[in-house]
Amino acid sequence: MCALGALLLASTGTARSSYAVPDTSLVRQIEHYRAVTWRWQRVMSVPLTLGSSTYRRDPSLRYRRWVRNLWRVRAVRTRRQALHPPNRGDWLCIHRYEASWRDGGAPYYGGLQMDVSFQRHYAPRLYRHKGTADHWTPLEQIWAAERARRSGLGFSPWPNTARLCGVL
Repeated sequence: MCALGALLLASTGTARSSYAVPDTSLVRQIEHYRAVTWRWQRVMSVPLTLGSSTYRRDPSLRYRRWVRNLWRVRAVRTRRQALHPPNRGDWLCIHRYEASWRDGGAPYYGGLQMDVSFQRHYAPRLYRHKGTADHWTPLEQIWAAERARRSGLGFSPWPNTARLCGVL
């Protein structure tokens, strides 16, 4: 029994249940899985999953375990989705004909040769925090290109290489 429990037992004559003692490790785990989920959602530029903070106030261990498991499943699913972007093979093919992922030669940057206006429009958060695409991970570059494709541009910003890859 912890010192607090012994003190309560001595002063009241009854031991407090485990529900009254906050389980900070569960709270830390919940916040970790939520942060992981949000990180991958930011990579994909999708809206962040909303969550409540009632797990901090609710003393129920059962509830906190449920919330932890919920965020753990979300983190695993979101990571899996982020690591396998749609048309990944097509983007890798286009990259093969374009440049190195770290290519910083103006006016086009990164492995998919994106210009600054393209980067600002389809990945404003990345551009603001990391600069041009040559400072982004390959996955972030692919997701920026995928956002452009989904917006209606398709593969047209890469006309020659997309044709070589058979996607135009």
